[in-house]
Amino acid sequence: MKRRAAPGTAPGSLTVDPHAPRPVIRLIAYSHDKFVEREIAQPDELRQFLGHWSVCWVNIDGLGDAAVLEQIAAIFHLHPLAMEDVVNVHQRAKVDTFGDRTFIVTHMIRIAEHLQSEQVSLFLGPEFVITFQEEAGWDCLEPVRERIRKQVTRVRDAGPGYLAYAILDAIIDHYFPVLEVFGERLETLEDRILVRPDRAVVAEIHDLKRELLYVRRAVWPQREALNTLVRDEIPQIHAEARLYLRDCYDHCVRIIDLVETYREVCSDLMDLYLSSISNRMNEIMKVLTIISTLFIPLTFIVGVYGMNFDTSSPLNMPELKWRYGYPLCLALMMVITIGQVIFFRRKGWIGPQKPPDDSSGKT
Repeated sequence: MKRRAAPGTAPGSLTVDPHAPRPVIRLIAYSHDKFVEREIAQPDELRQFLGHWSVCWVNIDGLGDAAVLEQIAAIFHLHPLAMEDVVNVHQRAKVDTFGDRTFIVTHMIRIAEHLQSEQVSLFLGPEFVITFQEEAGWDCLEPVRERIRKQVTRVRDAGPGYLAYAILDAIIDHYFPVLEVFGERLETLEDRILVRPDRAVVAEIHDLKRELLYVRRAVWPQREALNTLVRDEIPQIHAEARLYLRDCYDHCVRIIDLVETYREVCSDLMDLYLSSISNRMNEIMKVLTIISTLFIPLTFIVGVYGMNFDTSSPLNMPELKWRYGYPLCLALMMVITIGQVIFFRRKGWIGPQKPPDDSSGKT
């Protein structure tokens, strides 16, 4: 991935991609009996919600305006080093603590025309959760928003730590549908290899292995990050939220196991393809060999009778002057051919294979 910050840039500098979408700010503020959801035009509007709600969830889609990002960082006292990691979207999944702010980097994936990944940067504070996404248009966090919109839910009664868990859990669980697509593709490739293997299968297997490696690179560091949230003492993450994070960690481990299993299946499919091609080539060579073998005695007979002899000699072929010599020669070649076919079938070289005789092992 291209690094947006030039080498030697001062730490904490916000070097945004000029082609990135402009930030779209969306706020969800809630408590046990109150809820508000709206789009924010200017970052300063967020100040009126701080301190008046149990939890404020600010979601920013788009990282193309450094001024807006700096205003948000100033309002919520976000560390410049963390903000630098927000705009440089090549980060591994990790957890960093800056005072009473916890910075979490994770990645969500989806399959549109091809596999796509997006970095999600999350800040967890005393009364807020801030998420930064690269672009608007898609995410897997709508189920979390629906749970917040309903009053009688656990997330409405819990604090920002539980909301951070809910977001991470939604991102991790969204890997499972993507892996189901990979599983279906593997089954389809296996059927194609068994029925009629072709060169296109090899390219698809390599593409699938590359995508699985991409998923592995995205999800593997997330296990360590989740383990950090479970193990370390973070003020906003209480014992109940830590218990749920442990379950999220288990899901991450399952995803890693599935990815590793699918990668092994890809290698097995490649071996199956090579074996199928080899077996197919052996069958072709077998047919060609049988055809050649059938014509060997016929060629010998035709070659013998094709020699030009002086028929005046008594040692020459007497059947050359016999009226039925030619039909007898054809009949002889036919008998030889039929005899060879019968011999080949009895040996099991052509036709249906005979099952092995296991009568000797019976008692």
